[in-house]
Amino acid sequence: MAAQTFDMIVIGAGPGGYVAAIRGAQLGLKVAIVERETLGGICLNWGCIPTKALLRSAEVFHLMHRAKEFGLKAEGISFDLAEVVKRSRGVAKQLSSGIAHLMKKNKITVFMGTATIPAKGQVRVKTDKGTEDLAAKSIVLATGARGRELPGLEPDGDLVWGYRDALVAKRMPKKLLVIGSGAIGIEFASFFNTLGADTTVVEVMDRVLPVEDAEIAAFAKKQFVKQGMKILEKTTVKTLDRTPGKGVVAHLESAGKTETMEFDTVISAVGIVGNVEGLGLEALGVKIDRTHVITDEFCRTGVDGLYAIGDIAGAPWLAHKASHEGVMVAELIGGGHPHPIKPGSIAGCTYCHPQIASVGMTEAKAKEAGIEIRVGRFPFIGNGKAIALGEAEGLVKTIFDAKTGELLGAHMVGAEVTELIQGYVIGRTLETTEAELMQTVFPHPTLSEMMHESVLDAYGRAIHF
Repeated sequence: MAAQTFDMIVIGAGPGGYVAAIRGAQLGLKVAIVERETLGGICLNWGCIPTKALLRSAEVFHLMHRAKEFGLKAEGISFDLAEVVKRSRGVAKQLSSGIAHLMKKNKITVFMGTATIPAKGQVRVKTDKGTEDLAAKSIVLATGARGRELPGLEPDGDLVWGYRDALVAKRMPKKLLVIGSGAIGIEFASFFNTLGADTTVVEVMDRVLPVEDAEIAAFAKKQFVKQGMKILEKTTVKTLDRTPGKGVVAHLESAGKTETMEFDTVISAVGIVGNVEGLGLEALGVKIDRTHVITDEFCRTGVDGLYAIGDIAGAPWLAHKASHEGVMVAELIGGGHPHPIKPGSIAGCTYCHPQIASVGMTEAKAKEAGIEIRVGRFPFIGNGKAIALGEAEGLVKTIFDAKTGELLGAHMVGAEVTELIQGYVIGRTLETTEAELMQTVFPHPTLSEMMHESVLDAYGRAIHF
């Protein structure tokens, strides 16, 4: 049978792929999308969304224990882990079903199966019913990534969990080891620690949250320790001795010394690897570096008509970056002239307690670049809304080019900072200087006032601290 022909074929229906498909359809392109597992990809089904649902349950549980502070009474507080997990899965299912509706609404042809690219402009999909041959001038790779597995630390679903195991936890860990303090590791550590697990976090680098500004990471660590977490930095997990039905003995190495610690559960969160295997990319001439496809600023792979977006195309590994790249590529295919993505203006968010959010350069990176800087800081304790909310632990930090007033970076830790950071993202996108930010009127009483005060502080003009 002749191949079904489309203008654009998207491989992968995660936040990069399905958004690219929708934008392509809006531009009048005939679009097909291929997904081997579930519409919405890792983000909606096994990542961003279900973890936030779990963390919301933990946040409410935490607040229930603080009822007395707010003049309220709550007795016999407890939780049902199975119900917490059930709610999280329900949220994920609802959103995944929404993606199916959007595909139908935009007249996008969906193929559920595994794709390969046998030749330029061709896609073969192996489905439950057989094989479908498709053809298109433009193909978009949006196959995402999966958790990295280190030798000896591989998840087994019982004693050692990967992120999927942790999302559908069948038991509550009593003594938990989390390997890795990036966003995934620290969010799971925060969730289980809040529910009462004796939690230890191991980080091979010299500090937790190593991609964040050092001052913000140090502030966050202080809060984690205050909450009862144990943080082991500059420490490597060498091996795990597993005894089914009993637990795990972890061999930890730090400063040349090895010690053993016992846990009933381990979560491995040591990074991700791109899903590049089995697609036929090497035969097409696609260049791959450490499981990630090399692209230009417009996500072009160097092979005519083949694009790569999202996690498969490298850092930053963020759903919103993937979605924006999907729109850009669809517009490029549709004959438009979109602007390339600026990685330095993409915010990173970690939804632990307290939350962490950042955009642009850290203080260290700005200094390394030889830029003369001005740094502003404002603590949550100086903000009326934060005190009223009972969330007075936090910090907003802004970094400016001392000569031009350019906002180089913004870094925040505290309640709801993942919602606040977008203000600074817009500022960077509009190439705003300190002058415009200072002249902006922020509503009162809001947490956002701290953003204003941090800018003022960089120039010696803070009012409330």
